Amino acid sequence: MRRSLRFRLLALSLTVALGAVAATAVLATYSAGEQLQGEIESSASLLESDQSIYLELTGYATEHATWQDVGAVVAAAAQRTGRRIALTDADGRVIADSARDGGGLPSVPAATIDVAAPSSAPIGLVTPMVKAGAADVAVSAGGGGFRSPYWRLTEDEHTRREALAKSAMACLLRRGEPAVLLPGPDGVPQVSVQSVAKAGGAKVTTSYDLRSHVCVSPELYAPSELAQRVNKDEVTRGATCLEQAGVPFKFNQDGPDGLLTVIPVGDEKSVAQPAVKKCLTTARTEALRPYVAPAAKLYLGTSDRFNVFSVEGLLRTAATALGVLLLAALVTVLAGRRLVRPILALTGAAQRMTHGDRAARVPVTGSDEVARLGHAFNAMASSIEQGEHQRRVMVSDVAHELRTPLSNIKGYLEATEDGVVALDRALVGSLLEETALLERLVSDLQELALADAGMLRLHPEERDLAELAQQIVAAHRAAADTAGVSLELSVAGPAIVTVDPARIRQALGNLVANAVKFTPAGGSVTVSVQPRAGWVDLIVSDTGPGIAAEHLPHLFDRFYRADPSRSRSTGGSGLGLAITKHLVEAHSGQISVTSTVGRGSTFSLALPCR
Repeated sequence: MRRSLRFRLLALSLTVALGAVAATAVLATYSAGEQLQGEIESSASLLESDQSIYLELTGYATEHATWQDVGAVVAAAAQRTGRRIALTDADGRVIADSARDGGGLPSVPAATIDVAAPSSAPIGLVTPMVKAGAADVAVSAGGGGFRSPYWRLTEDEHTRREALAKSAMACLLRRGEPAVLLPGPDGVPQVSVQSVAKAGGAKVTTSYDLRSHVCVSPELYAPSELAQRVNKDEVTRGATCLEQAGVPFKFNQDGPDGLLTVIPVGDEKSVAQPAVKKCLTTARTEALRPYVAPAAKLYLGTSDRFNVFSVEGLLRTAATALGVLLLAALVTVLAGRRLVRPILALTGAAQRMTHGDRAARVPVTGSDEVARLGHAFNAMASSIEQGEHQRRVMVSDVAHELRTPLSNIKGYLEATEDGVVALDRALVGSLLEETALLERLVSDLQELALADAGMLRLHPEERDLAELAQQIVAAHRAAADTAGVSLELSVAGPAIVTVDPARIRQALGNLVANAVKFTPAGGSVTVSVQPRAGWVDLIVSDTGPGIAAEHLPHLFDRFYRADPSRSRSTGGSGLGLAITKHLVEAHSGQISVTSTVGRGSTFSLALPCR
């Protein structure tokens, strides 16, 4: 099966199809990703809307301990920005999704919202201090984010602070100070005094914070109850952790926000060690975690961008690949059957020919490569069949040609032995004629065998064909006179060529002998020598009965006779013209014949001058 053409075609087709699917999926993933990234980077409004969504949800997580009612916020933000917004917990369970159908999410979240994480600093300040000479230098422990001491004020706290702000305003106005009431962080009103001074002819207004003014109650700017509770928990956890780590520390509440801080004390190396930073950040996270929403993953947009490396992408890619492979297999099987069928027919025909069926052929349709192969096979089979037929005919012809003189010789010798015929001069002469015929037949067969094997030896020399033609005409003059045929020579001029004179005399002699033999009494035979550019033509024309057109293509075949009765009245072995053709081709020449029934025939030998 491994060597089956059909199997190899199928394997190759499936391999190419699978590779095409994989390459297309990867290219689609990266192209879509790059395009989306480019669109995001080039769209300021899209970035701004995504940032506003993130900040809004972060604010919600800061103000709520759970995500229970975040659905309304998500829906409103999605309607405002035109973006799909989805939140999931750390395990991937959907908390809220603005999409009604709840389709697949993008493979990667846009952001993670975790306000209790170290990157989002909670309430309070825990700042390490490093000894630097006589002074302590604060070193940041990281983080940022929520530092407002008024975090999540209750309604009662808001009401109380508004009353305190109004009381401070009244006190300041009574004292003649131009006090103003300004909005502050988390809704806490701020009281300040504005003074106007002239500087270079222009009026300059300056505001002063009155936190320590006698008219302003310290309660107005005190931290919220929740901020104080979280701050206390944070400081307690931090101090406990530092104490367990063996790091010295101190407490401080001199900050403007009124919150307590724990300050590690020591040299730069001891304060900067990882254990210190871990104590401070862990204290912040654990203190804040109960009061804010848990960590959630934020997804923006949709899963329209195909990602082959996601679970959904792998499933879709596998399904697509399976469909493509099935289609490729179907097409390959159908195409393979069409391709293999003529090959199997060729194989069967070749096997039949091996077992002796020389008539085996294959049906051929179309004009493609397989069809051309079928035509070539049929042509080869026809050539083999014709060669086989010619071999059988040749064997039959040789047997026939040998049988007649051998039968004559055997009959005469048996009659002589029985005393029926006397062995006189006439009988001996007849036996010599039959022997000469056998000798000529064997010689002709030997000539053909040498020509077929490419072993026909030539002895070329420079000769004048006009002289050779004159010798041939002189040699056949007596036979022509006896037959009552006029034999003439026409020479246009010298025709110097390099040939084997004996072989050319043999070839030209065969043509002249045949012409004299088949031309009736009163007819004529003309031998012409006609030089032309690079060639010399030897032409033998007669006024004989001519040759029918259907016989012309076969005149140079062995033992072929135009007379179907195979009459021996004219003599000859039927090999003369075949030998003539081989002799001419051995000289790189050409032989041709034209004939008209009732008007005669013309044989032409064309020999190159060199």
